[in-house]
Amino acid sequence: MNFPARFAVGPLGTTEILVLLFIILLLFGARKLPELARGLGKAKNEFQKASAEVDKEINSPEEPTATTAKPREATTPPGNN
Repeated sequence: MNFPARFAVGPLGTTEILVLLFIILLLFGARKLPELARGLGKAKNEFQKASAEVDKEINSPEEPTATTAKPREATTPPGNN
């Protein structure tokens, strides 16, 4: 099944990016754009922090847990013989 070239999906050109920016400007307004960009930046940073934390957790050596730790021996306090 051959699709015409007008339905091809590829990288966005300058014209497409400018049209998208204009539509976003119309939808959100000039005052909301910096606020929107700030929110996207914060979300990106939080995602990167969480991703780094997960990578660190996966790649760190496993620590002994309560089930694998050696149980303590029962001792009696001094004077209770």
